[in-house]
Amino acid sequence: MDPATPSNDLGVRTNERISRLTLILGLASALLAFFLKSHPYAAGIAVGTLLAWLNFRWLDQALVVMERQATVQEGAPAVRVPRGTYAKVAGRYLLMAAAIYVTVHYFAVPLVSLIVGLLALGASAFAASIYEVISGS
Repeated sequence: MDPATPSNDLGVRTNERISRLTLILGLASALLAFFLKSHPYAAGIAVGTLLAWLNFRWLDQALVVMERQATVQEGAPAVRVPRGTYAKVAGRYLLMAAAIYVTVHYFAVPLVSLIVGLLALGASAFAASIYEVISGS
């Protein structure tokens, strides 16, 4: 099944909604923390949110490539996936680990605030799911 077919349109819209909500909820939380908590705490939430968003986007892109390759190579004994796809899947963890280390160690940002920012992805997935149930999609 091609990712652009109407039957997959709901999944594409949901992924876009989760992507947008991750940034909206996370950066709104960072803005709130900026005024109510501290600047380093707000920076941690913002960095965690951006890492969660980037992680989601890269995973989504890698899955689309893998799905296309599996569809194109249907019936083949083994599906060939471009090496860059595997690099994105593994690289997102390396990037997150490096960014978290640098942010906490060199910029003295609280680790808890980074974790709160990373949780923006879960909150947005939850909100998007609630929307799907309420809207009847």
